[in-house]
Amino acid sequence: MAAAAQLALRARPLSRPNPGVAALVVHRGRVIARGWTAAGGRPHAEAAALAGLTAEILAEATLYVTLEPCAHQSPRGPACTDLIVAAKPARVVIGQHDPDPRTAGQGIARIEAAGIAVRLLGDPASAASLAGFLMLQRAGRPWVTLKLATSLDGCIAMADGTSQWITGEAARAHVHAMRAQHDAILVGGGTWRTDAPRLDVRLPGLEARSPQRVVLTRGAAPIGVTGIAAPQDIASLHDVLTCYVEGGADTAAAFLGADLVDELHLYTAPILIGDGRRSLGALDITSLAEAHGRWRSREHRQLGSDTFSAYLRIRD
Repeated sequence: MAAAAQLALRARPLSRPNPGVAALVVHRGRVIARGWTAAGGRPHAEAAALAGLTAEILAEATLYVTLEPCAHQSPRGPACTDLIVAAKPARVVIGQHDPDPRTAGQGIARIEAAGIAVRLLGDPASAASLAGFLMLQRAGRPWVTLKLATSLDGCIAMADGTSQWITGEAARAHVHAMRAQHDAILVGGGTWRTDAPRLDVRLPGLEARSPQRVVLTRGAAPIGVTGIAAPQDIASLHDVLTCYVEGGADTAAAFLGADLVDELHLYTAPILIGDGRRSLGALDITSLAEAHGRWRSREHRQLGSDTFSAYLRIRD
């Protein structure tokens, strides 16, 4: 299932508005087929993985899928539950329950009713790969990742605003890889007016995965850019499951203050700036006790001379 969850990253963000799902077919200890949600949402992962396999093979095979197979009919294609019932694999292992009320347990029930063994894992890796979809279903908004690139002393620029470049080439390439996995990328109006950022993906072969551009502003948004007036307005972004917030300091503080940051990405360069521009504006925290217990470490790695750390918001 961990391999399937990793494979699901290939679907993001081109599968939108559908979640990026992956499926593997295992026969006698070997992966013999795989699939992930195609660009535009069809075909689904299960359809891609099951295509071309014979009944004899499937009768001895296990289908691993990161999300409960859909149970609702669509003019765009058949329900994956129906495909699985027709294919008759020996067993289906599912990473995560689908909270979409059109499926929500019905997929599992119909597969079991067809005499196929089903196991639901509640797999953390599958949940992580589906974080945007699950957040949209449960909270009505995208999953938000806040990215900050700072010096050791927490600055994002020199006092005069010079910020190119705080981090090195490897860290900047990693940022572009992160952009390629998100549906939307957001900056504040001040950052847009001062830096005129391109907000695209500039890694060879991944240019098509450049996210939808969003600016946080009370004024008119530039042509080709979606404008929102407040962090809470991310809920209004059409078909956006994941949003990558890049700056600046006031925008970062606004999202943190609204408790809308689900994942924090910190890129730290081994430099000291001193009297520079801070990475965050004021936060509504009045004691150290309030600051503790909010974040847990997810990943830490070296990127050239810089370090990358990822943290997840601790929620009930």
